[in-house]
Amino acid sequence: MSASAPHVLIIGAGTGGLCLAHGLRRAGISVAVYERYRTRGEGLLGYRVGIGPTGSRALRECLSPELFDVYLATCARSPRWFNVITQRMRRTASFELRPDTHPVDTERSVARMTLRQVLLTGMEDVVHFDKTFTHYEQRDDGTVTAHFADGSSASGDLLVAADGTHSAVRRQYLPHAVTRDAGTINIATRIPLTEHTRSLLPERLQRGISLIFGTGGMMGVLHVMDFKWDAEGRLKPGVSEADAALLSRWPGRAHDPTRDNINLVVWSTARRFPRDVMQRRGDELVQVALDLTGNWHPNLRELLMRGDPASVLPIRVTTSEPVPPWKSSTVTLLGDAIHTMTPGRGVGANTALRDAVLLCRQLRLAAAGEKTLLQAVADYETEMVPYGFARVADSLNRSGTNGDDRMYKPVVGRLALLGARGYFGVTSRVPRLRRNFVDDFYTYRGEED
Repeated sequence: MSASAPHVLIIGAGTGGLCLAHGLRRAGISVAVYERYRTRGEGLLGYRVGIGPTGSRALRECLSPELFDVYLATCARSPRWFNVITQRMRRTASFELRPDTHPVDTERSVARMTLRQVLLTGMEDVVHFDKTFTHYEQRDDGTVTAHFADGSSASGDLLVAADGTHSAVRRQYLPHAVTRDAGTINIATRIPLTEHTRSLLPERLQRGISLIFGTGGMMGVLHVMDFKWDAEGRLKPGVSEADAALLSRWPGRAHDPTRDNINLVVWSTARRFPRDVMQRRGDELVQVALDLTGNWHPNLRELLMRGDPASVLPIRVTTSEPVPPWKSSTVTLLGDAIHTMTPGRGVGANTALRDAVLLCRQLRLAAAGEKTLLQAVADYETEMVPYGFARVADSLNRSGTNGDDRMYKPVVGRLALLGARGYFGVTSRVPRLRRNFVDDFYTYRGEED
């Protein structure tokens, strides 16, 4: 490692920022992460995130081998089916997904809080909590200084914005790079997985990712999160000896309250929701979801009613506006801080992880003296910007996450719904089309070029 190896400041201890920090530290590059939350357990981070081959590949490269194995052991049971159902729980389509026998070439279900605890493991000397970023200064000597709300500051050679959709770094650095309202709202709920709530779902819905195409422009998605530990945090019978050993000595278990649950999210165009929906919480928000799903199957409505009121969350879906390339400097961005996308393709976290491993590779080259730091940043941005904003566009135009989607129109919406159901129905029943659909699913979620 060159004596001129950079010191990197990362703003935000989210998925992408922490993955980058692990990769840099493994490469011997000095790094510090600054997180606005006061503790590692703060924040409503219990919902599912799907990690595809792109994300798992990035984690395998950046994490130590043992911590990557911990990541695999802490994943919920992998989905075996991608289902499309109606609001009455009639199955329109069902696609069998690949088994999770390969460490990366599959789809994994991860709880956000659990993944957060995995990525914080062993980083106590790197992550600084209760540090709300306010602004930065780029100095004549080539360094950059980050300032925080408590009056403290930190200086380094590169500042990486990993502070999410509402990035304070982006507002200062690229004020013209804005996000806009996508026109849809989600109500996310988390339901404890019990014998009774499990019984409300047929087997394929229990073991899959299920997209709900409802009438009247009401959409939904349902995931069952089944972990290797029970409601008391004890390892379940049948856990392999290797996983049991890993989980028993993993310190993150003490900080992770995640338990088996069902994620049920309903969404539609924002026009269908009460004007004050973003201010509602708990039972009031559950009632909004129930009012909007009056014609849904009683089992789905019961799941909504059995949700943990403290977990119910309204989400106004946003999307980034594309920006032209900018002149590279000692500040750069990754993940939602630069390319916020809707959940339409489910690749937001995967794209942030792709950013992290790409930037890590470039910074390793700079530390080794094979290129300058600024050239490394420029090469990262040259590759990241096109694929990042391509994902933004793809996500906005899929699964009704755009409030102007035809699905939400009074008359055309019925035809769009029939067309969507017809497409999935035919695709799932024709063997060649079914194989192509599954192959395309993994190709997209595993793409790096």
